[in-house]
Amino acid sequence: MIDISVTGLVKSFNLEKKILDGLTFQIDTGERVGLLGKNGAGKTTLFKILTGELDYDEGDVVIASGRRVGLISQIPVYPAGYTVEDVLQSAFSRMHRLKDEMDALTRRMAQGESDDAILKRYGDLTARFEGLGGYDTDTAVNKVANGLSIDADMRLRLFDRLSGGEKTRVNLGRLILEDTDILLLDEPTNHLDLQATEWLEEYIRTFHGTVVTISHDRYFLDRTVTRIIEVQDGKAEFYSGNYSFYAIEKERRYQERMKQYLKEQAKIQQLESAAEQLRMFAFKGMDKTYRRAISMERRIERMRTVAKPTKAKKIDTRFASIEFHGDDVLQVKNLQKSFDDRTLFSGVNLRVGGGERIAFIGDNGTGKTTLLHMLMGLERADSGSMKMGPAVRAAYLEQMIHFAHPERSLVDTMLYEKKNMTPQSARNRLAAYQLQGEDVFKSVSVLSGGELARLRLCMLMDEEINFLILDEPTNHLDIDSREWIEEAVEAFDGTLLFVSHDRYFINRFATRIWELENGAINDYPMGFAQYRNLKAEERRPAPAPATKKGDTRTPRGNRSQQAARRQLTICETAIAKLEQELSRCDEEMALHACEAEKLNELYQQRKTTEAELDKQMLRWEELSLLLENERTEE
Repeated sequence: MIDISVTGLVKSFNLEKKILDGLTFQIDTGERVGLLGKNGAGKTTLFKILTGELDYDEGDVVIASGRRVGLISQIPVYPAGYTVEDVLQSAFSRMHRLKDEMDALTRRMAQGESDDAILKRYGDLTARFEGLGGYDTDTAVNKVANGLSIDADMRLRLFDRLSGGEKTRVNLGRLILEDTDILLLDEPTNHLDLQATEWLEEYIRTFHGTVVTISHDRYFLDRTVTRIIEVQDGKAEFYSGNYSFYAIEKERRYQERMKQYLKEQAKIQQLESAAEQLRMFAFKGMDKTYRRAISMERRIERMRTVAKPTKAKKIDTRFASIEFHGDDVLQVKNLQKSFDDRTLFSGVNLRVGGGERIAFIGDNGTGKTTLLHMLMGLERADSGSMKMGPAVRAAYLEQMIHFAHPERSLVDTMLYEKKNMTPQSARNRLAAYQLQGEDVFKSVSVLSGGELARLRLCMLMDEEINFLILDEPTNHLDIDSREWIEEAVEAFDGTLLFVSHDRYFINRFATRIWELENGAINDYPMGFAQYRNLKAEERRPAPAPATKKGDTRTPRGNRSQQAARRQLTICETAIAKLEQELSRCDEEMALHACEAEKLNELYQQRKTTEAELDKQMLRWEELSLLLENERTEE
């Protein structure tokens, strides 16, 4: 069954350019589709058209009859005074209406009414209420709230007092709790921490409906989608696989098109040379050769069928780093910070040496950005100290980028910030960051999040630094821009400290992990894959204590239980090995990201390992359930 059908869709916001130009695709029931394209390609516009929020100029858009569509990019306006709990409970509005009618019928029956119609209506309502899970709404809300890190205190807060990221999380929770058939997710991981992102991935895997996701999170796409639709120049191109498959296949198609183009150009060049020779003969009085030259030139025009394939122009600039001389880049001693009656962290002692690459991770709201602000002198510590080395030159890319004078144009902003820069050199500098043409005269206040990040980086990269501090550097950036900043960071030979929830970015760069949890910063001197394996080991239940020597009592449980326990142990060992193999594949794929052939080989290995891991996880669940049932029967 087809859930979404789009045919010849055209949409423009001005007469000069069509943002969608003949877009055609269909999505079947139950599919998991990733919608890719550079920022401004029209992906969010398409989502708004699918939900009916935007009209379109031409084409047909059909949503299957009776299918309910939920979109996460838009945050509805709720009544004044609505708490987070009220917003989550609004997902059950249909059930609340059923419950109100059931209560009304209950009161009528309690007053003595015994009409068969009332009893039948009450029975029908009760069956529908139970079928919709009306008696389990609290359990469902608690499960979703815990998964998205919406704690009990947050559930009591007013919704309109939340930050943009918190509102996104709550609205995502409400959407999940609704009886939605088609989920449209627009950058769902932008405001989610690692735990919430992984929970959402698992939810999507078990969701019975259709999911269409706009995302630039490559790990998220690999784990949640099975097909890619790329919106390019207003049209759709299709890839039957996840992001890793898309990356390899896109490069293969580019190389194939370039091969065809070069082959055609070589043939055209050969014919043009022959036509020119024939014209020379005609000039000497050979009339028949002139007609042959004209005929050949017409043939050449008919041959020009393959356009030269293009790639997105990459930003090719690097941080102007300087060499570090000294023992320590940073020393932190007994640091403590609180807001009101809440302690973010206390007793923090850390030391950073030259050349280290540190990922600072933790749940949203735990104080990561606050610590970076303290490091840059934007916040004061309650107690303790933070000291940078005398030779350290730090630069900071903040998460929420703002400029003191947003009314200024881009080129004026550059001229005011960089006193020795001429207007032409400012425009050249901006053009290197794909901010060019008439765009340089736009006001800073109208820039998108990705454009603001590029403008700030344009200024940062002109400074000589040896300590780079980044707060969510890949947020709001499309995949091409993420790859560019990754290349720039790769070339930076100074010390790096970054906050990020982008697992691809963390895995590629981190050689050390700082984890902020329960008011303390735990220091892990290892890469992200090793850190994940260590955390998985910590979460694994401890083995049962061994029977003491000389103890002749029969071990607890019957033979069936003992066999199940042995199988469970074997299964857990296999799972651990497969998880290590997945981590190895991820590390190798990051190292060989630019080698299509090797990346394809690693992708196939990862796919096979992931399938085997799924089988072992299913086996583990079956064995655990069997063991639990046998214990219950004793």
